[in-house]
Amino acid sequence: MEYQFVISEEQEGDRIDRYVAGLLPDCSRSYLQKLIKDGALLINQKAVKPSAAIKSGDQIILNVPEAILPDIKPQDIPIDIVYEDHDIIIVNKAKGMVVHPAPGHYEGTLVNAILYHCRDLSGINGVLRPGIVHRIDRDTTGLLVICKNDDAHQKIAAQFKTHDIERSYQAIALGNIHRSQNDSKVPETIHTYIARDPKDRKRMAVVPCAPGTDPGYGKDAITHFNVLKQYTDMAHIECRLETGRTHQIRVHMSYIGHPLLGDAVYGAKSSKFTSKTQGQTLHAKTLGFVHPSTNEWISFDSELPEYFQNILNSLAAE
Repeated sequence: MEYQFVISEEQEGDRIDRYVAGLLPDCSRSYLQKLIKDGALLINQKAVKPSAAIKSGDQIILNVPEAILPDIKPQDIPIDIVYEDHDIIIVNKAKGMVVHPAPGHYEGTLVNAILYHCRDLSGINGVLRPGIVHRIDRDTTGLLVICKNDDAHQKIAAQFKTHDIERSYQAIALGNIHRSQNDSKVPETIHTYIARDPKDRKRMAVVPCAPGTDPGYGKDAITHFNVLKQYTDMAHIECRLETGRTHQIRVHMSYIGHPLLGDAVYGAKSSKFTSKTQGQTLHAKTLGFVHPSTNEWISFDSELPEYFQNILNSLAAE
């Protein structure tokens, strides 16, 4: 696929590899650097080095070859199926399991496991993500809906788009959370824009700009949360998503100064529970939506994983 860009004054001085990495988040910077070295990128019709500085008015042409999709193999991996019918499967995902194949993770994913359990899945998201309407991070546990046919996929995806899906998460956040609301039953709301971190494309970040503005832009992100129990230096919280941006809860809680326990990307790299967390302490606890065939509201709830409950027990005993 050929991409063409013209550099603006605000972008002048940036490295060409960093600039195109920001525009093409699905391509790794190392991969783009290789393309540049191979002559796939031209600035004003000339090949350049990945470190070349761009100038206002420069015309960029980049040719990215079409990806060769791997053969995704069904694998007999144990999964916790909460519910299943002819349209959907509800799975309680385990910690450490990647949802769908991606470079570096073409085996051992939830998709590999689901394909072994059920060969007929919706094809809307392609061969790498059959049946996948939404996802949660590798180290986040909890409920996901998988679609078996395209009709179910389209109807449930539409509910995600209009924010009609009910999703609640529970997490353990660092620090003593001071509420702005006097009524403890009224949730706090975090409303920002989230985009890929311009300094580190593997992270997401709160940005000041809305879509279409320059420089930088983000997608609307709204998280509502309540403190279920405040401990000495940590809080057991419930979060409800109004939008579903990548890493939204993790980014938002870090943004207000209370990153999630175990989240080395957006918070502290170690804590007194480091050996028990294995990544962020975050669980997708409830999931509700209108069934694509019956048009009836259905909802599901899952227990906190054992490691999560053990940490709560330890905090309560302090």
